[in-house]
Amino acid sequence: MRLKAIGRRIAAWFGPAAASALDRDALAALYLKGDGIEVGALHNPLPLPPGARVRYVDRMTVAELRRQYPELESTPLIEPDIVDDGERLATFADSALDFVIANHFLEHCEDPIAALQAFARVLRPGSILYLAVPDKRYTWDIDRPTTTIDHLIADHEQGPSISRSEHFREFAEAMYKLAGVPMYEKTLHLLTDPAYLERIDYSIHFHVWSHPEFLALMVAILQRYAIPFEIELALALTNVGETVTILRKR
Repeated sequence: MRLKAIGRRIAAWFGPAAASALDRDALAALYLKGDGIEVGALHNPLPLPPGARVRYVDRMTVAELRRQYPELESTPLIEPDIVDDGERLATFADSALDFVIANHFLEHCEDPIAALQAFARVLRPGSILYLAVPDKRYTWDIDRPTTTIDHLIADHEQGPSISRSEHFREFAEAMYKLAGVPMYEKTLHLLTDPAYLERIDYSIHFHVWSHPEFLALMVAILQRYAIPFEIELALALTNVGETVTILRKR
């Protein structure tokens, strides 16, 4: 779909002023309807348009999430409707949903390929995967090596345990950049301890990408594993440092 056509549809929803900007909310209004889920919303759920009904999925209850993330002690969190592993979605039947939202989730997956396969399984043909990942150039991950396609394939085919400890070490080293940030003052000594993070199964950024690297990876992975998604739209939202990708199940 050409950007001019998308702009016209945004204008129909929000008025002419909104047509000059594509952002998360505008894309949700364009693409999301029916019954779906959001995986790992935590404290930043996606605002939905009229006609979209969502259930929230997380691997932990709010009480358990607060114990794992003490830095979020004063932040309102979404109570999940369903406690499930978002990488597997075992509680959901095949072709059960009209949309899946996974914002800032895929980088937390130890096996992103398996997660994409699970998303495709639970979606009906023609339905939408709404996916956002941070662009490492705008985060504390900036100096971490980009996760390559070969790395993801190895994690998927040999099991993510082969690289798990190395991911925790990389992440802990990156956390030193948070020194002086008030939100992390009390917990920085823990976030920079890779052994502690691995022991409690802290949900780190296992994988990191920039915008162009992520798109190249998505094309290659979808083709290699015949995952039935078409990339309908991909945007680099540099104002918030992320890539938003809309995928439609074939």
